[in-house]
Amino acid sequence: MHMATDETTPRFETLAIHAGQDPDPATGAVIVPIYQTSTFAQEEVGKHKGFEYGRTDNPTRSALQTALAALEQADWGLCYASGLAATQNTWYLLNPGDHLILSDDAYGGTYRLAARVASRYGITFSMVDLTDLDAVAGAIQPNTRMIWVETPTNPYLKIVDIAGIREVIGNRPIWLVVDNTFASPYLQQPLTLGADLVLHSTTKYLGGHSDVIGGAVLGNDPEIYETLKFHQNAAGAVPGPFDCWLVLRGIKTLSVRMREHSANGKAIAEMLREHPAVEQVFYPGLPDHPGHMVARRQMPRGFGGMVSFTVRGGYEAARTVVSRTRLFTLAESLGGVESLIEHPGQMTHASLAGSGFEVAPNLIRLSVGIEHVDDLIADLREALSAVVPASVPGN
Repeated sequence: MHMATDETTPRFETLAIHAGQDPDPATGAVIVPIYQTSTFAQEEVGKHKGFEYGRTDNPTRSALQTALAALEQADWGLCYASGLAATQNTWYLLNPGDHLILSDDAYGGTYRLAARVASRYGITFSMVDLTDLDAVAGAIQPNTRMIWVETPTNPYLKIVDIAGIREVIGNRPIWLVVDNTFASPYLQQPLTLGADLVLHSTTKYLGGHSDVIGGAVLGNDPEIYETLKFHQNAAGAVPGPFDCWLVLRGIKTLSVRMREHSANGKAIAEMLREHPAVEQVFYPGLPDHPGHMVARRQMPRGFGGMVSFTVRGGYEAARTVVSRTRLFTLAESLGGVESLIEHPGQMTHASLAGSGFEVAPNLIRLSVGIEHVDDLIADLREALSAVVPASVPGN
C-alpha cells in the first residue's frame, strides 16, 4: 500500500489508526478482534475464507501487516515472533557462499546471528563503517548479496546515508535492507530512500509499551514477498494474535509518542553535552554530530529518543551511573514509554566481546521515555554527580 501525496490521501497519523483496521464486518467491533484460534473451519475440502491454520495466517496478524505496510509506504508486510526472527527469515534470501555486509557497530544480536548461526551455513560477512561510502564500495565482493543497514546505529547512533548506499550498489544484485527500529516509520521511511526491505523489532517503538516481543519485514518486490512468505510459514516463527493486537494498539499513538521521545531525547543530549562527568555524547540531533545533516534529510520529523554517551572514569564510573538512577530503569530493550538505561558492553552488546568490534567500557545507552523531561534530567544529574571529576571547580 503506497502512501500517495495528494490531499485526499490519509496522513501518517490517520493511517496509524485506520489502515487495515476497519470495523469488524461480523460484529461491528471498532477495534480489530484478537482471533485467538489455531485453526479455521472450512466449508469443504480446499474451500475456506482465506484462513486455514494459525501458523500460515491469522486475521489479527493480517491487520497488523497491512497497517505496518501503510506506515512504511510498502506494498506488503510480514510479521514474526521477534526482531531476530525477522532478521533470520530475511537472511533466508541468502545462499551458501553468499557474502553479507554489516555495520561495524551492529546490534549485538545481529552480530551473534551472523557469527554463530549464519556462518555455519556458508554465509560469510564483513563489518564495515557504513557511514564511509568508499569503505562500503571497497567491501563489496563478487559474492556480496546483501548490505544490512542500521540507522541510527545501535549503540553509537551513527547515521548511514541510505540513498548513498543505494547509489554505491548501483545495478549490482545486492539487497539493501534497513533495520528501522531506532527511528520508527514516523521518523524515517527507508523504502522511499532506496532500500529494498525494511525491518523492525516491533518490540520497541512500534509496540511502545514494553509488553510484547515481535518483528516485521516490509517491502515492495512481489518475488521477495513470495519467498519470505513461504519461509514465514515453513519456519514458523510467527507472532500470536494477542502479540499482534498489542502492536496494533501501540502504533495508534506512535506519532504522538515519537514527538515526545524526540523532544526529550534532544533536551537530555544537550544537558549531557555540558555535564562535566560526560566525555562524549552520541545523538544525531546535535548539530556537531557527524551525521547531523544526513539525519536532517532522512529524519525530517525528529531524531528519536535514543541517546548514548561515555563518562569520565571508565568502566567503574559507567557502572556507578547506571546503578544510581531512579526513573531510568536499568534494563535491556528500548522504545517504551518508560525511560531505560543500560551498559551495552555487558548487556545488549556483550556478544561482541572478542570480536574486535567491542563497544567502549564507559559507554551508557539511554532509551529516553515520555516522562516529564525535567524529572528525567534531574534523575540523570543526580546519578552523574557521583562520578564528577574531583578537579571540576565546586566539587
